[in-house]
Amino acid sequence: MFNFEDANKKSKETMDAMSKSYASLTKAFQAIATEAADYSKKAFEDSVAHIEKISTVKSVEAAFELQTSYLKSAYEGYVAEATKIGEMYADLAKDAYKPYEAPVAKATAAVKTAAAAAA
Repeated sequence: MFNFEDANKKSKETMDAMSKSYASLTKAFQAIATEAADYSKKAFEDSVAHIEKISTVKSVEAAFELQTSYLKSAYEGYVAEATKIGEMYADLAKDAYKPYEAPVAKATAAVKTAAAAAA
């Protein structure tokens, strides 16, 4: 038989979990956007500084060394930033699922109990 009180309670629990998940997602996306903007700003500033530095070089060898050094540091910075943002997305997924862990575990246990009773 359908119980309105239980349905209301389940609905409230679901809405609470959704609200927590949404808040977590919003916070994580803001952090990722801030991180990406900060990295872009830093990369642009480094690029401008490199262009200023390389424009004052007198020899081709010095320019080649400077360019090689810049490319190496830019690549290493990019890889580090990509790794950091990847970890932030992984954390986002974990945090978004966290509010649903308890209700899903409870529902799974109830289904297993009902299946065992039916068998």
